[in-house]
Amino acid sequence: MPLDLPSRPRRNRKSAAVRAFVREADLAPSRLVLPLFIREEEGTQAIATMPGVSRLGPDAVEAEVEGALAEGITTVILFPLVPEARKTKRAEEALDPDGLVPRTIRRLKGRWPDLVICTDVALDPYSSDGHDGLVDADGRILNDETVEVLCDQALMQAEAGADIVAPSDMMDGRIGAIRDALDAAGHTGVSILAYTAKYASAFYGPFRDALDSAPRAGDKKTYQMDPANAREALRELGLDEAEGADLVMVKPAGPYLDVIRLVREATALPVAAYQVSGEYAMLRFAAQHGALDERRAVLEALLGIRRAGADMILTYYARAAARWLTERPA
Repeated sequence: MPLDLPSRPRRNRKSAAVRAFVREADLAPSRLVLPLFIREEEGTQAIATMPGVSRLGPDAVEAEVEGALAEGITTVILFPLVPEARKTKRAEEALDPDGLVPRTIRRLKGRWPDLVICTDVALDPYSSDGHDGLVDADGRILNDETVEVLCDQALMQAEAGADIVAPSDMMDGRIGAIRDALDAAGHTGVSILAYTAKYASAFYGPFRDALDSAPRAGDKKTYQMDPANAREALRELGLDEAEGADLVMVKPAGPYLDVIRLVREATALPVAAYQVSGEYAMLRFAAQHGALDERRAVLEALLGIRRAGADMILTYYARAAARWLTERPA
């Protein structure tokens, strides 16, 4: 005999068609951003801590972008592998208009003008200290002096054709200073994606392996956020909004879904989230050892980030996820 129930939620799950029209969060290739590790030499170089991800030479970058566009991904973000011999205390390589990043931007834009190219604004790939900012003799990270360099870096990238500059350094005041510098130089159409809540996380390890960009001394806890704090993200958000950010980001994504939700509810700006290298590695290694169904687990993790409030997701799984999404049963 049927139970006398006032409501039966299962009625909204009874078929693929019903599940589709009551689904609360969508996930599509156009919401995914593909991070690319770029290098000077041709060919590819595997990254041991990120199986399936490689450092890409110029031709390989083009092949990767061509594949991503065919799969519905419209945006990439570039991270350069800088030879150790060109890393310096003042990170001068970050300002070279003929450096790896601007050359790559010009090459990609020359072939795909509508490709959205995002660039990282920070000094750690170029610094012999491995920090996002300039370091004084006592090991302190110099905030205001670093912001001056970041403005020049962002200008150089904008002049090369970047659509979005993404300051990942977590220096105070850099969003406003970069906005002013871009506007004064006539780059009013270049967007700023602020790394608003970037935590001092243990999940960045494989990324630092990929770029050889780990701090040579100390850590990043004096400028990246404390993982214990969520409300502090709203303070950072208010500052970034006031300074002219066009988009805001939470990084990492998976361990900080609560922060993504807080930020989403507090702003009308688009919210990005970065499923970082350690998150990718956990899923990838677990799948390789048979602990997870990779496709189902990855799409579930990305959907969770989207459900928390992210409008766009930076993920090393972007191409695989785009393919799976077009094939996935409802």
